[in-house]
Amino acid sequence: MNTERIRVLIVDDDPIVRSSLATILQAQGSITVCGEGADGLEAVRRFEEMLPDILLMDIQMPLCTGLEAAELILSSHPEARIVFLTTFSDDEYIIRALRCGARGYLIKQEVAQITPALHAVIAGQMVLGGEVLAKVDALISPAHAPARAPGLSSLAGPLTTRESEIVELIAQGLDNKEIAARIYISEGTVRNHVSVILQKLQLKNRTQLAVYYYQNL
Repeated sequence: MNTERIRVLIVDDDPIVRSSLATILQAQGSITVCGEGADGLEAVRRFEEMLPDILLMDIQMPLCTGLEAAELILSSHPEARIVFLTTFSDDEYIIRALRCGARGYLIKQEVAQITPALHAVIAGQMVLGGEVLAKVDALISPAHAPARAPGLSSLAGPLTTRESEIVELIAQGLDNKEIAARIYISEGTVRNHVSVILQKLQLKNRTQLAVYYYQNL
């Protein structure tokens, strides 16, 4: 069994929030807070120094916002796992976070979600807090109409109807097993579709697929 702890860098301009988060996370036994920062510029610098497994960061901070910091970090480290933890669930923040390649967007009031969310990110999933997920659903709905997945007119390009449907489900946070159950195909077939989609779109991973989806709504 792998007992290696997840190394998390916390960046928030409120020292009380940083201290509280560090206490909560380290009490779990599976997470180590390897460092802290107070603004976006410090996030960039400390990320380079520490290369943490996850950067857990606020959005509104002095000198350089979390979104600006994320864009800088991901331009040099596209594999970086950045999770936003903020009090703001504005549509523009959510979309910009997804577009830049963040792996998660959580709301500070949803404290109980933080630790399982970090584990999910390490496992390769994208995580959205309940309030954020509801907003994303609103942003992509009329998705309740069955014709929407085949529609995805702006995604159509090089993708088949089935591939467009799979991209949409990935953007909703479903893993391969869940996608297979949803559209009644095998998990292996889903994996094959994902590989073909990534090649067609010249993307590297599922997070970039999700960002591609939201950019092309």
